[in-house]
Amino acid sequence: MTTETAPLHPTEAAILAGVHPDVIQRVRNLRLMAFDVDGVLTDGRLWYGPQGETVKGFHALDGHGLRLLKESGLYVVLMTGRQSLIVDRRAAELGIQHVQQGVRDKAAALLQLGQELGLEPAQMGFMGDDLIDLPTMQRAGFAASVPNAPTYISQAAHWVADKAGGSGAARDCCDLILAAQGKLRTFFTPQSVLMAGAIQ
Repeated sequence: MTTETAPLHPTEAAILAGVHPDVIQRVRNLRLMAFDVDGVLTDGRLWYGPQGETVKGFHALDGHGLRLLKESGLYVVLMTGRQSLIVDRRAAELGIQHVQQGVRDKAAALLQLGQELGLEPAQMGFMGDDLIDLPTMQRAGFAASVPNAPTYISQAAHWVADKAGGSGAARDCCDLILAAQGKLRTFFTPQSVLMAGAIQ
């Protein structure tokens, strides 16, 4: 059931307040949402250990948002130009199956995945923050970004999160999608609240 056929839940209404109708329509069409990692799911900083290993920090709120999208029937994709075992581990924790690392042409990768899943570009969204993400943002039906991205990147997005990358931006995006599709309300049942203690 979508917001087109049922009254908005108060939380959904609050999330969608002030969002342009074109953006709401775009996210209603989504069946897949892909996220860049560095700068979107993290704050973009790379920490190096004494053996040269890279450490990234992920936000629990973002993780829970990705789980909610997945549980609502959307395909969730992590797509990054880097290669890291940490990303694989984070994806495994969240039950995300579609993880593409070391990708330089993200637009081609997203369109190829869409073909494999039987999806049109209008049914796919992408959240990015840098030049490598720009072609993908231009091809996706819904393009999201973060406020700390370069201005020419955020200006290319249909929607920009209030929170910075790695600090809840992806969760804001997930909540927007779920609210527009009328699916966020299902997580306000007592049983769903109890499930919130799962890995985030």
